Amino acid sequence: MITDSSTARRARLAGLTASAAAMVVLVSACGGTGGGSTASGKDFGYLSVTENTTVKAALTTLSKGACKTANDAQPLKVETVPQASLDQKLQLLAGQDALPVQFAAGNAPALTQQLYKSGKVADLEKKLTDLGVFDQLEPAAVSTIKALYGGKVEVLPYEYNIEGIFYNKKVFADNGIAVPGTWTELVAAAAKLEARGVQPFSASGQQGWPLTRLISGYLYRSLGPDALQAVADGTAKLTDPAYVKAAQAVADLGKKGYFGKGVGSIDYDTSMNRFLSGKAAMLYMGSWALANIADEKQNTIGAGDVGFMPFPAVSGGKGSIDQYPSNVGLGITLGAGTFDKKTGDWVSCIAKNYGSTALKDQGSISGFKVNTEVEDANEVTTQVRDTISSSKQNVLWFEALFSTKATTVSQTNAAGLVSGSISPEKFMQTVQDALSGN
Repeated sequence: MITDSSTARRARLAGLTASAAAMVVLVSACGGTGGGSTASGKDFGYLSVTENTTVKAALTTLSKGACKTANDAQPLKVETVPQASLDQKLQLLAGQDALPVQFAAGNAPALTQQLYKSGKVADLEKKLTDLGVFDQLEPAAVSTIKALYGGKVEVLPYEYNIEGIFYNKKVFADNGIAVPGTWTELVAAAAKLEARGVQPFSASGQQGWPLTRLISGYLYRSLGPDALQAVADGTAKLTDPAYVKAAQAVADLGKKGYFGKGVGSIDYDTSMNRFLSGKAAMLYMGSWALANIADEKQNTIGAGDVGFMPFPAVSGGKGSIDQYPSNVGLGITLGAGTFDKKTGDWVSCIAKNYGSTALKDQGSISGFKVNTEVEDANEVTTQVRDTISSSKQNVLWFEALFSTKATTVSQTNAAGLVSGSISPEKFMQTVQDALSGN
């Protein structure tokens, strides 16, 4: 099981990942000499965030087991800071040429890219290729990393999540509902459930992003995987008719009452509980929810009755149903100047063993391949793992390429969109204005 403090951490990280994706970061302290990090590589120093205990626990296990030889030569040394202080800490260390051997990437990909361009961060695709272990990364995770980091592998995927719709298999069966393959079928299923007194969807309007994820899902299926990149590039706007149509489709779900009452006041934990206690038939969520699903205290419907399906196709759309929204949580990177042979030995061992260790001990899916047999906690975990292994192209999420301001505007207005207090046109206009700096 995942040992992080609570399910709220997952919600917090999901929101931070989204809001950080295009954060404006001033990194003048990093310098531009290209000299790389000169911190001592005597220890396998690892700087992480206090909120994430999973990676620390897995690395500690490896240091005493599979990677003991590497650890004897370069002992693991862990330091943590609150996630809110991470970017400032990294900028300070970079300015002092004192970055540790391994460290949590900045909340904003923009910061990591700046550190990379100034020679502080290692080219991990080259490093892992030279070590002969680049193939230990799942292709889908590599695709996600490159989408976030300008086509470069600047972080390692110690965590890897895909997103889709978890559903109550018993409720579907009892109501004669097949797994929807299209948006039209999904809406029809929701209508049937609502008519029979079953709340179709559980979602946190307080968080906002579980609702805006539905908008991006529709956009990726209707317009294709570059739908939101086009907005970031300025070749399309959220106010274009095809984009407003996606917001309208999600607003219609709310208008028909498919999210239940008071969605704007529902927090993350409550939305999770509603699904796991059988009070709602479907939950759009990332694969980090597998930990909650496997917890018998939280999941009273039983893990065996939980299924996972991709976001459905939109008829006539350019996207593919096998393109899953994904993220790598808070990625971990390595300093360029301290990446020596001893560090290479550590990284090789991590690449070959982390996936199995994190899954076995933490119930955590990473972007590393699982090279030893690990018995999954339940069938849905196996389903998600198989999906990740077979997925070749993934997409991002609604706010992934937005500014911090636009992300906040999007997520705080999402509940209003589905409750009807803000129209789809107004919602998209408001977010576009924030993107345009208006």
